[in-house]
Amino acid sequence: MKTEVRASTHLAPVSAVLVSCGDGQISDIVTIAWAGTINSEPPMVSISVRRSRYSYEIINKTGEFVVNLVSQDLLNVLDGCGVVSGRDTDKFEKFSLTKQKCEHVSAPAVAECPVSLECVVRQKVELETHVMFLAEIVGVTAREDWLQGGKLSIPDGELIAYVQNRYVKTGETIGTYGFTAKK
Repeated sequence: MKTEVRASTHLAPVSAVLVSCGDGQISDIVTIAWAGTINSEPPMVSISVRRSRYSYEIINKTGEFVVNLVSQDLLNVLDGCGVVSGRDTDKFEKFSLTKQKCEHVSAPAVAECPVSLECVVRQKVELETHVMFLAEIVGVTAREDWLQGGKLSIPDGELIAYVQNRYVKTGETIGTYGFTAKK
């Protein structure tokens, strides 16, 4: 039996990512848990950012950002970038992160993150508390040890997810897409 609870954002787990943005002169990194895949061809993602965030101003101005997937060794950075304002602090410097030049956008990637998705905003949706940026993934870089045959192969248990204000580690593979049809 189920009991009704207050309507809220109970979808879980969700990706916890670092979104970097900039224009070559200024840059910032924001922790985002409101991110998701929205289209296959072309590959697209969405991120939702509060208007009060410094990174919102940069993304809104440049129309670009980079979604950086976060491995467990970067948990302190993930949390720290979510509680420190980029208006007052250079997060790359504070957290000893390296700006990686991107091929397709002006925003820097976070070199220490194992995977970076270079994104160009195609549409924005004004919501009550956030603005959702719908963006096309125009380039991807990944650590070589996360590639198999030239394709990205994310190892089990490496990435961080977000569940009701908690960071959790991802687990082991228990099935693959379409496995039930193969029986």
